[in-house]
Amino acid sequence: MRVLGVDPGLTRCGVGVVDGVAGRRLTMLGVGVVRTPADAELGVRLVAIERGIEAWLDEHRPEVVAVERVFSQHNVSTVMGTAQASAVAMLCASRRGIPVALHTPSEVKAAVSGSGRADKAQVGAMVTRLLRLDAPPRPADAADALALAICHIWRAPAQNRLQQAVAAHRTLKGPTA
Repeated sequence: MRVLGVDPGLTRCGVGVVDGVAGRRLTMLGVGVVRTPADAELGVRLVAIERGIEAWLDEHRPEVVAVERVFSQHNVSTVMGTAQASAVAMLCASRRGIPVALHTPSEVKAAVSGSGRADKAQVGAMVTRLLRLDAPPRPADAADALALAICHIWRAPAQNRLQQAVAAHRTLKGPTA
């Protein structure tokens, strides 16, 4: 499975591509950051993010795009920018018919480090180890994007089984009034 992980942000949108299956060695195919100037108009920044995501989709042809689920923070303007960048990534993938998966930060941290409360340094260290890299990707947004892709590769089989079980249960139960 080839997954493009996206750590959304208006100034730095982390992107990383990982190839692999659960229980096997993972391979990083690319990592980077789509940057936009903080002083640019919002629409211009969103178009720049779209162009960057589209370029990654063209180059790597992922089967799935894993995006960090936006969660409430104290700084509303930060949440809004993150949500807008997240929507751009989801739109780009959906326009191409590529499935989108959302993962919370704590899910990602738990998947790669074993603790949903891991800090950025711990996540970066585990991404480095899991992908057999010489050093943690910089900036942290890039490492977080790889962590999202890893999280999805490892969690997708279990999530698919759960979805199939729910669908089977609904089929056995029959239509409800």
